[in-house]
Amino acid sequence: MALTDLAIRNAKPAEKQQKLFDGGGLHLLVTPAGGKRWVLKYRFGGKEKSLALGIYPSVTLVEARKRRDEARDKLAAGIDPSETKKAEKRTQRLNAENSFEAIAHEWHAKYAPTWSDGHGARILRRLEVDAFPWIGSKPVADLAPPDVLDVLRRVEKRGALETAHRLHANIGQACRYAVATGRAQRDVTADLRGALPPVQVEHMASITDPKQVAELLRAIDGYQGTLPVNCALRLAPLLFQRPGELRAAEWTEFDLDAATWEIPSDRMKRTKQGKAAGGAHIVPLPAQAVAILRELYALTGNGRFLFPSVRTKNRPMSDNTVNAALRRLGYDGNTMTGHGFRATARTILDEVLGVPTAIIEAQLAHAVKDPLGRAYNRTAHLAQRREMMQKWADYLDQLKTGAQVIQLNAGARS
Repeated sequence: MALTDLAIRNAKPAEKQQKLFDGGGLHLLVTPAGGKRWVLKYRFGGKEKSLALGIYPSVTLVEARKRRDEARDKLAAGIDPSETKKAEKRTQRLNAENSFEAIAHEWHAKYAPTWSDGHGARILRRLEVDAFPWIGSKPVADLAPPDVLDVLRRVEKRGALETAHRLHANIGQACRYAVATGRAQRDVTADLRGALPPVQVEHMASITDPKQVAELLRAIDGYQGTLPVNCALRLAPLLFQRPGELRAAEWTEFDLDAATWEIPSDRMKRTKQGKAAGGAHIVPLPAQAVAILRELYALTGNGRFLFPSVRTKNRPMSDNTVNAALRRLGYDGNTMTGHGFRATARTILDEVLGVPTAIIEAQLAHAVKDPLGRAYNRTAHLAQRREMMQKWADYLDQLKTGAQVIQLNAGARS
């Protein structure tokens, strides 16, 4: 007799496996543990074989009969359904191994050691959030430009145009890796050049007019807050290093007698290889900076950080502290930021004080090259940089006191 849903539900496990037959070779196998799975018995090439059709109740009686009939149709056509199922599994496995997500993970794992941890994490997160849900399971060889464009448009529509451009680049890198490793014929993202509107580059807000810089410096001197934040505000324009490098500075990096700050390579904005192979970035300290640091040392010198968090001495102050202090002084994010002190120094040192660009860029720790294409050594121009830093500090003092100073050229950049 054919099985019924009631008979299947009421089937109880026994000491040995039970077979509840339905017809056409289909039966339900009930295990001693209580599991129930569908099996089709059939003969092919003179041999008795079996085909698993699924687990009950995920596969119902109706669905099991449908799968039985499909298998018997294959038998009638001279096709072994077991071999067909194996071939489908192999295809699924190969598709999974060659899916865009699998290829992208393989590409990321290969190149992540050359990136900083943060950079690698951002790339992977971008792909996980904005690409894998839509094209991750698709075989990379089957990707078409419209597939990728649809993904990019989703990001663009939410107003994250810069992220869309970065995602475009990352997908292209994974596709080119697939081509190089023989899993794809071409990089389909190449067809999407110009499909996204260009990003309007917005530079960090900064003040570069000497008169306005003078007002800012006087406002900083009048800041009513804790000594560490006050010192950080006063050092930011004097040293013009990246905000993260300043806020996380440690006392072991400073030699106040030699007037030198050596920022370890692993705290610099470099690739992972650059962090491992590069030397410390040397920042000559003008006399004004040394005086501020000696004042601060009396308060925080017995700890690790120059600017410890107000909650714990085991961490530096937050990355928003200097910007928040600037807001308290009346400078919003569209006018001035902690990072903006770098642009302030770069512009005025070049346009007003006439310092050679190579000296400025070396002090900014930028990856510049000489006319022969060789990267400048980060310890190069040290004597000139020390002279420049004192000249810069003296100039800022002149601005604060209202002394006559040279103004920016009419065509100076902002």
